[in-house]
Amino acid sequence: MTNQAPIDKLYDGNIQASIFGNSSENGTFYSVQLSRTYTDDQGKYHNASSFSGTELLKVARLAHLAYDRIAELRAAARQAGQADEAEQSEAA
Repeated sequence: MTNQAPIDKLYDGNIQASIFGNSSENGTFYSVQLSRTYTDDQGKYHNASSFSGTELLKVARLAHLAYDRIAELRAAARQAGQADEAEQSEAA
């Protein structure tokens, strides 16, 4: 992953889905990083990218929610692009 901040985060307990938007010449594309937060024996927080069998339903649920959120972001971008095109047409 990049050092860029996520554009959205979704949670289910200690499981997190971070959504990143990356711009390219073909538009914005999205990626998702799934992680699990835990504390060590000294009480320090850490993130892991492995999940137990009992956490897999949470991971699946967050993946589905992230998919839906990305669809919303794409739709909003398309709508904003159409609004920009309409404003440019009116100004001409």
